[in-house]
Amino acid sequence: MAKTPAPSRKRRTAFRTTVFMKRMMALSGIVFLFFVIFHAYGNLHYFEGEIAYDHYAYFLRELLVPILPHSGVLWILRVVLLLCLLAHAGSAFHLWHRNRTARGQDKYAVKKAGADYFASRYAMRTMRWGGVILLLFIVWHILQFTTLHLTPGGEYVHGKAYANVYYGFQLWWVWLIYAVAMVALCLHVWHGVWSALQTLGAVRGSTIPFIRLIAFVVAFALFAAFMIVPTAVLFGLTPEPMSAAEYAMKAAEAGIGSSH
Repeated sequence: MAKTPAPSRKRRTAFRTTVFMKRMMALSGIVFLFFVIFHAYGNLHYFEGEIAYDHYAYFLRELLVPILPHSGVLWILRVVLLLCLLAHAGSAFHLWHRNRTARGQDKYAVKKAGADYFASRYAMRTMRWGGVILLLFIVWHILQFTTLHLTPGGEYVHGKAYANVYYGFQLWWVWLIYAVAMVALCLHVWHGVWSALQTLGAVRGSTIPFIRLIAFVVAFALFAAFMIVPTAVLFGLTPEPMSAAEYAMKAAEAGIGSSH
């Protein structure tokens, strides 16, 4: 008499199926999409001036205080994003490894010809290498503007977000790093949006062209929103940071604390 597989084994198997991995990638990718849209919107406060931008950053750090500790909301967000990153990257690697193994075992596999095949292969390569570029960029971005361990362009100060951005993008090669990363991000978004919605069953065949158009518009808008500040700073289109005395007076008037 055949034994029935244990429930725990069934659950482990279910978590490793291709469908589960693709859905995990789709859901974690959607979380990241909402985050980058919010992040891009927040960056545009830079054009409101030094005090307004630093006040926005201060508001995020003090959100829900004293219910949560200082920067508590930001740390919760960081943990959620880290979990999504692990889920997204882990699922992507698992699917890539599974596909590579399957192709290696099929000695008589015949490659399909035609535009759809080459478009699919191009998209996969773009997503794969774009993902690697984005992982490296995330590390760079955190070290530059969160922990301040990398300070190209000058001495950065915790709590002075406007000045840190201003000095950081005085260098053309820093701008170039961000430009390459934003190209990778937007290609990722362009392919990922319609792919994720298709995986989740939210797209029918007839609506794919429309969804791809929306994905392109979102990707292009994100690129413009993320690059407009670095470009404006690089070409001297934004005001220099205030002197220490002037900043201290105006920051106090705006209610910006000195904690970080």
